[in-house]
Amino acid sequence: MYKSFIDFLSDKSKLCIIQAENPDGDSLGSSIALDYLISENFEGKDVSLYCPIDIPKYLRYFPDWSRVTDEFDWRADGYIIVDTASTVLLSKLLDDPAIKNKLFEKPVLVLDHHETEDDLVFPHKSIIEPLPACCDLIYKIIEDQNLKITKDIAKNLIYGILSDTLGLTSTSTSPDTFRHIATLLEAGSLNIADLEEARREFMKKSPRILDYKADLIKRVDYSLDGTLATVHIPWEDIEAYSDEYNPNVLILEELRLVEGVKVAVAVKTYPDGKITGKIRTSVPVAEQIAGYYGGGGHPYAAGFRTYDLSYEDCLKDLVSIVPGLLKEAENETF
Repeated sequence: MYKSFIDFLSDKSKLCIIQAENPDGDSLGSSIALDYLISENFEGKDVSLYCPIDIPKYLRYFPDWSRVTDEFDWRADGYIIVDTASTVLLSKLLDDPAIKNKLFEKPVLVLDHHETEDDLVFPHKSIIEPLPACCDLIYKIIEDQNLKITKDIAKNLIYGILSDTLGLTSTSTSPDTFRHIATLLEAGSLNIADLEEARREFMKKSPRILDYKADLIKRVDYSLDGTLATVHIPWEDIEAYSDEYNPNVLILEELRLVEGVKVAVAVKTYPDGKITGKIRTSVPVAEQIAGYYGGGGHPYAAGFRTYDLSYEDCLKDLVSIVPGLLKEAENETF
């Protein structure tokens, strides 16, 4: 399976690595690490990094974040999509007829770690494996194919894995994840304390963001006897704060830690009728909740995007579907 990565690169001289329109630490780390990996291990390859939106400020602890551009590389003879196999999460690309045609015309390789079914509409090859992070998958490709790891490759893979596993504390983290981190630290001659210090420096919150977090906490809706916690993040909040700090990141883990809460959902609403939801749960139902709206992810962390619903409509749906899913999950436990 992993050899298909080498096969994909073999006859291509110009490659473009694509992130979805909701970049996170794992997608950014995957993109930058692949850039260094290809340049270090394969001669004559020109690599560009593309994301349809600007990299948010809270992700700029990645030293090479500025290598990512919002200018699509039309001259690439192959495209690598990282951290998603979902049409919904690539809607900005597919809404552009020229980009969509390019993805139909040129070879595409998808690298993803989510358990959600691949529903991409254009022809592509894929390496998809349920893992804690896409960076974890890239590490396994490196290990299997005996590729060289440099300090820059190791650093970005570590950052990506730490990002998607919440610092190696998420339920998806396995003993293999720790072994991968240890190997990468050794291969890159890196100190994890130094990496974490750099990350924390960029993750610091301004007084303005802290005040906003307090406001978000006051807005939380509790339903189903306190087992469901939801919060609405309207467009004016997104516009005002999201470049400095992702509102989802500010609130979701806090909600999941509230006594009695089993399902936490942050819902963003946009002027064009779009709604996005990020889900975190303490029982394995997140992917099923997201699936109701056509989204997906992992059992304890998932997301969705839909259109033409209000926050109130979304809340009604959640109140309707969550009890049955929780009951089913609890019955499977016994």
